[in-house]
Parts: sequence; C-alpha cells; structure tokens
Amino acid sequence: MAQKKNTNDSYDRFYASMKAGQIGCFYIFHGEERYLLEHSLHELRRRLCPDGLDGFNYKRFEGRGLKINELDEAIDALPVFAERTLIEVHDYDIFKGKSSIDSDEESSEAPLTAGKTKNSDDNDKRLLTGVLSNLPEYVCLIIVYDALPYKPDGRLKLDKEILKYAQVVEFKVQEQSRLTNWIQRHFDSAGKRISKADAEYLALITDGYMAALIGEIAKVSAYSNGDSISREDIDAVVTPVLSAYAYKLTDALIARKHITAMNILDELFQLREPPQKIIFNISLKMRQFLAARMCIDNQLGKSALMDICAIRYDFQALALMEAARKTTSSLCCEAVLLCSQAAFDLNSSPEPEARLIELVAHLAFIAS
Repeated sequence: MAQKKNTNDSYDRFYASMKAGQIGCFYIFHGEERYLLEHSLHELRRRLCPDGLDGFNYKRFEGRGLKINELDEAIDALPVFAERTLIEVHDYDIFKGKSSIDSDEESSEAPLTAGKTKNSDDNDKRLLTGVLSNLPEYVCLIIVYDALPYKPDGRLKLDKEILKYAQVVEFKVQEQSRLTNWIQRHFDSAGKRISKADAEYLALITDGYMAALIGEIAKVSAYSNGDSISREDIDAVVTPVLSAYAYKLTDALIARKHITAMNILDELFQLREPPQKIIFNISLKMRQFLAARMCIDNQLGKSALMDICAIRYDFQALALMEAARKTTSSLCCEAVLLCSQAAFDLNSSPEPEARLIELVAHLAFIAS
C-alpha cells in the first residue's frame, strides 16, 4: 500500500487565517491530535476574550442537555465592551441534534416512541440549521467533537446544509518532518539538544501524539544530565506504546539480540497485552523486513520501502534496509510464514503465551 502523506491542510488554512486576524463565525473542530485542538482553542480564547473567560463574552456549553433555544439566546446576546462573542459547544452532535449520551439513552426507549424521537430529532436539526445559517458577524461559534465521533452524512440535505456554513478543521497527527522539528524545538526550549533520528524514535514509541509528547519531553529533559538527549535517556523514562514494544522486540531479533527480545516479550506479558495484538505487531514488522529485502533485490531504495509499507520515519526504514542486507529473501519469507502460522494457532491455542514464546524462539533461530 502506498504511503499517504499526512497533510493537515484544513488546520494550516485555519491557523494562517487566525494569525492574520481573520477569524470566522462558525468552526467545527475534530481530530486525533488533541494538543493542536486545545492549542487552537487557547489561541481563539486569547484573541477574542483578552479580559479572560469569566466575563460576558465567553460562553461554554456541554452537549448533554443543551437546548437549541439556549444556544440561540447565547448567539443573540451582544458582546459587552468587545467586538466578538466566543461560544464553545463540546460534544454536541449537530448532525443528530443531540449529545452522544442523549442518543444512547433514547436508543433504549420502547419501539412505540422511536418514530416520535426521530421526528423530534429532525425538527431539532432543522431548527439548528436555521440558527447556524444566520450567525451574526460578532459571534464565533465552535462545535468541538471530543469524545463524540465526527460523522456527517454527506447524503443528507440538512448535513450538507450545515457543512456549507462551517469551517471544518481536522487536527491530525503531524507528519514526520513537522513533528520531528516540533520535538527538537521543545527540547531546545528546555536547554537540550536531540538528534533527528532520536526525535523520530521518541515520536515512534509514543505514537506521535503531541499531547503525550509534551509530558515525555519534560520527563526526558529533567532526567538527562547532559546538554544532549541520548537514546538511553529516552528508554530510561519513557514507557512505549504496544506497537513500539513490538518494534523493539523485532528490532532485537533482527539485530540478533535474542535475550533482549525474550525480555521484551516478557515485559509485554507482564503488561497483560492481548496475544493477538502482540502477534499482529510482530507479523507487521516481519512483513516490512521481507519488503526491505525485496527492495534490495530489485535495486530500490529507502523511499520505495517507506511507500510500500507506509513507514513514517526515516530511521525505521534505514534500520530495516541495513538489517535486510545481512539476510536472504528465503529467510525473510520463512519468518513471515512462521508469524502467519502462529497467528492461526493463537485462535485455538490453550496457552497463547507459550505459542508466542515458541514463535520468538524460532525467529531468533532463523535470524542467527
């Protein structure tokens, strides 16, 4: 599968216009990268409510129990000694006209009330669409999808009507180069230096979420005694996500560090990670290892491997290519087949942990 560049065009456009002082009347915020979302809310609050959030010009609503007339009244209220009013609505599904919690509660009602509930929802949606279509220029309304999934239905007329008035901003996990630069800048602010490869490694073992990285950068900076951050500093204080544990396990196997691989597997067992998740991640890495060997056999480079396997970080691809040069295509194929057989066996194995230990032992044998 070709790697898709993780662009964040809607966020880039929003942030550029906000910095230029061009703030719209209606935004929908959603996406995985909560750090960027919260940072954007903070910036809007700072720009539109310079006197703080306890005045007349900032209003926040939670989705549960929110009535459309309450929102309409807040919109109609003129700003006091300011140019704009900022209104935030959190976890209210404008495409259903209710919060997710309300939806769950009403879905448990008796069938006889289902038709009435649907008609009520449609009426609420029409009323809400009318409100959103006539926002005054002094209002900045932000609908924030946090715990609630963002799922408009492009086939429905009212959903399309709502989207016509909104500026939808998706906050995605940042692509490699931007995230690496961001990590390096934050270490610089702490008086530390980190190499590009180690910044990528830190992003990898935390899944690349800025919200998690902020705390980890502070921990690593406080732990490190020198001016430069080392890989050992990161490993000493950062707890990897599951996929990163599997990456480290298979990396140890490929590097012929068999005892290290077994120790990492034991750590995964102690963390009570499901065997199916462990085997999925090991299998994924072995398929990438085979792809690296095939790239070498066909005189293709690192970029081709990153495209084929959707690998985000340069250092991962470089390590795979370097290790694949020390083995053969037949051994890589054997490793993939061993993983496939183990994944099949786990479905009926009475002792899945023992089957995983057996797999790692076999992989260590063919890698040696």
